[in-house]
Amino acid sequence: MTVFDELAGGLVVSCQPLPDDPDDPMRDPYVQARVAASVVRGGAVAVRANGIADIRAIRAAVDVPVIGLYKHGVDGVFITPTAAHAVDVAAAGAHIVAVDATDRPRPDGRAFADTVRALREHTDALILADVSTVEEGVAAVRAGADAVATTLSGYTPASPSTDGPDLTLVARLASALAVPVIAEGRYRDVGQIGQAFRAGAHSVVMGNAVTSPLWITRRLVPATRRVAG
Repeated sequence: MTVFDELAGGLVVSCQPLPDDPDDPMRDPYVQARVAASVVRGGAVAVRANGIADIRAIRAAVDVPVIGLYKHGVDGVFITPTAAHAVDVAAAGAHIVAVDATDRPRPDGRAFADTVRALREHTDALILADVSTVEEGVAAVRAGADAVATTLSGYTPASPSTDGPDLTLVARLASALAVPVIAEGRYRDVGQIGQAFRAGAHSVVMGNAVTSPLWITRRLVPATRRVAG
């Protein structure tokens, strides 16, 4: 049994402040740890967290697996973009390290497979490959990834840009791979969660729609009379 077995059939909640707003009041490790504890109390089977301080705080606050990552920059490969970042995430206590596994150039000039090797040498943490296409998912598993997530569909030139989740990618990856396929990216309601599981998802990740008051309020305010009237 692996950590991914604990995620099977469940909801993973991503506890992260909005990346495009450095003044988001939620940008605080203590706050994110409290949010994580709350979603776990509500039934989340795991938490996804960004940054060393947040990973450490959340790991201390919950008793479910923590999927850790390190965002560096805002363009190109910025989700755990280097082998050094990946090792630091594991050292912070992440049970699973999420790494951009797209075929785009990485800032350290190394391949995804090099990051996999570095993690295997330094830690027992499992590796989640964030991808945007079926081909990237297949290549990531060949390179040693333990699971694949659809996190980056819609954010690379090779993937479709849609307002909702890429359910087609979930289905195609689930058909092509023997490892867990985690549905992530623009999941916002119960219906979409059900669709993902019917497409073959191992688990589903939701983020802003659960944990970001700033994002939720921005979505709601345009419908008010104060704005529309």
